[in-house]
Amino acid sequence: RAASTAAARSSGAGRGTGRGEAGWAGLRKMQHDDLIWSCIGSKKLHCSYRASLGKKGDFCRNEFNVNGLCSRTTCPLANSQYGTIKEIEGKCYLYTKTIERAHTPKYLWERIELPRNYTQALGVIDEHMAYWNKSNVLKCKQRLTKIHQYLIRMRKLRKKIKPKLVGIDKKVEQRERKREEKALKAALVEKAIEKELLDRLKQGTYGDIYNFPMREYEKVLDDEEEVEEEEEDEFAENDEEEDQEDYVKRVEYVEGPDDSDESDLEDLDGWPMGEGEDDDEEEDDDDDDDD
Repeated sequence: RAASTAAARSSGAGRGTGRGEAGWAGLRKMQHDDLIWSCIGSKKLHCSYRASLGKKGDFCRNEFNVNGLCSRTTCPLANSQYGTIKEIEGKCYLYTKTIERAHTPKYLWERIELPRNYTQALGVIDEHMAYWNKSNVLKCKQRLTKIHQYLIRMRKLRKKIKPKLVGIDKKVEQRERKREEKALKAALVEKAIEKELLDRLKQGTYGDIYNFPMREYEKVLDDEEEVEEEEEDEFAENDEEEDQEDYVKRVEYVEGPDDSDESDLEDLDGWPMGEGEDDDEEEDDDDDDDD
């Protein structure tokens, strides 16, 4: 860049004149930083990017401002050599402005994409702003640090599960609620009327005055009979379950015989159990012989 600047100065490449030094001087006069700041920096004069907040100070709304403050060193309009950092869709870019491109506003800013690695990005800034004002370089690094910090927070928040917020129109919700209430009331009234009419038809209140559609009438009666049968079946099943429960409740556990009965039986083991019976049999035989 220094070599190109020297060549531009030495060559008479026209900056409006045929002489190199005269053209460079004309360019310097065209981009006069102090004159621009005296026009837009005073509070008496107007700057469309300035936002005054009273005692808190003045802020700058220009997208290329490096720290958002309105001052002589941070104004991107009143500095012919200026650098800043911008974040676009998660990527960081270094924007630099030099006086050599002041005559072409379309190509005034040079954009350099910075790597995602923080250390490598700092190295790229040092490389492209090696001979620049140290305060501007420091502000660019501070802005890069802030951008990296909020990008990391964004990635962490993106991984967390959050409830989805849905907007609710109160007027629409209120209107739908009223419609639902009206429909519910109408349905209840219709069911009550239908039930009353069916009861009257069953009782024969109307007699043969009206000709009712017999198919629908019989269908309603069949449905009611099915419902009654289902209720009877459920009632019978419930009775059976209750009987089974009562039967289970009647089961009892009784204590077994005592050991004293077994001891009595053991005492009778010594008695002659068969002699008395033999004597009775012999007496019966003698009686038969005498006869």
